Amino acid sequence: MNIQQKIEEAEDRLAIRNLVDNYAYCADRRDAQGQMSLFTEDTKFEVYYDPKSGTASQVINSRSDLFPVFDNLNTYNATMHFNGQSTIILNGNTATGITYCMAHHLTIEDGKQKFMIAAIRYEDLFVKQEDKWLFAGRKLLVDWIENR
Repeated sequence: MNIQQKIEEAEDRLAIRNLVDNYAYCADRRDAQGQMSLFTEDTKFEVYYDPKSGTASQVINSRSDLFPVFDNLNTYNATMHFNGQSTIILNGNTATGITYCMAHHLTIEDGKQKFMIAAIRYEDLFVKQEDKWLFAGRKLLVDWIENR
């Protein structure tokens, strides 16, 4: 691999990490439209509350149908998503990746705070379209949830 190829690979890896982090940023800002813009038109978004079952709890097959999923974050008073380690495998204008996230959700009921933390793994398929990386597929796997 020559120096130019290494630079391009580093740029792609940074762009994909920014994509992953922008997803979390939009979630915490309740910017459902911003989150949706990070996906391809024909994206596949799957949610697994029990990832060991192998059966998705929810499947969405287009960017236009993502709004209710992202808008659901408005049921919380606040959220904070901390992205951790990630692995990205590049293959030209496509890539796959796994990202770990600790998603914190705060609600206030009857004047008392309730706190839910979800340990999430995202299994992603990325595609580069018009020089921009997007999610072509995203599996949200909830490994465990803690309620306080």
